[in-house]
Amino acid sequence: MTVDKTLLRALRGEALPRPPIWLMRQAGRYLPEYRAVRQEAGSFLDLCFSPELAAEVTLQPIRRYGFDAAILFSDILVVPHAMGQSVRFEEGVGPRLEPLKERRDIDALQVEGVVERLAPVMETLRLLRRGLPQEVTLIGFAGAPWTVASYMVEGGSSRDFALVKGWAYRDPEGFQALIDRLVAATVAYLDAQVVAGAEVIQLFDSWASALPSGILERWSLRPMRAIAEAIKARHPGIPVILFPRGVGVAYEDFARAGGAEGLSLDSGVRPAWAKEILSPQVTVQGNLDPILLVSGGEAMRAEARAICAALEGRPHIFNLGHGIVPQTPPDHVAELVSIVRGAEA
Repeated sequence: MTVDKTLLRALRGEALPRPPIWLMRQAGRYLPEYRAVRQEAGSFLDLCFSPELAAEVTLQPIRRYGFDAAILFSDILVVPHAMGQSVRFEEGVGPRLEPLKERRDIDALQVEGVVERLAPVMETLRLLRRGLPQEVTLIGFAGAPWTVASYMVEGGSSRDFALVKGWAYRDPEGFQALIDRLVAATVAYLDAQVVAGAEVIQLFDSWASALPSGILERWSLRPMRAIAEAIKARHPGIPVILFPRGVGVAYEDFARAGGAEGLSLDSGVRPAWAKEILSPQVTVQGNLDPILLVSGGEAMRAEARAICAALEGRPHIFNLGHGIVPQTPPDHVAELVSIVRGAEA
């Protein structure tokens, strides 16, 4: 008997009576049960690399809300960590990396052996395939090369991305070497995720908005397309979702040339524009403002219904325009799920 997985149906191009729903960062600090496990784990990376605990926090929002998909609990920076770069997470600060400064730093990064060093992540996926309800889709993910490179060069988060953009402008050949290594490592990592049980892959280019239009294609679109095509060559039935956050009208380029079934929209994109302009061959995902989820009330209810109405009649996966923020009341998430699932009434 074939299990009806609505998220997979949407990614195959079906316009469903109600969109499947999952939320980026649906496992996280807004949930008290997550905070309890996080305290038990020790460091954030310890949690990412503890399969039983990582599987548990992945399952928590599924038990609580019954989402249509679970996304692997991990972090995009496990890839540079596995490539040999020093990565740590400081409480209240965020990620801290030993920044790449010159070409020899890139040459020292290891692509071979990345999958072996990320074996705990694959074990988490195997545990999830056994522990998830049959109707829930399991999503694997990775950071897109531009966003991961940004952290690797800046040494952490950045406001102006001056170091990484400066390198890309000043020495495009050298910067291409970093992107190429990240493409190769990410393909190997995602291939292993699919083998371990991931049914969908999402690529997060969270800092794509830092790229001006003249270099957006080279450093964001092309690397993501290369990864999507490589995964499809190895696993033809696996859908890929791209999330080039903040690229505005360039979403049209990603829909047309990104090589993926799904395109996740940030909150700055009008759903009506997406329905009119973006290729109907691409499933759109999104795009409620995460702060509306914090606020709740009639404003959240009205906007959630408006998104569903605007995208009615085309393939759509309901999500946020970025991840859930820690101050989100859990009850608001439950109400949002109810609204989306009643949107066709």
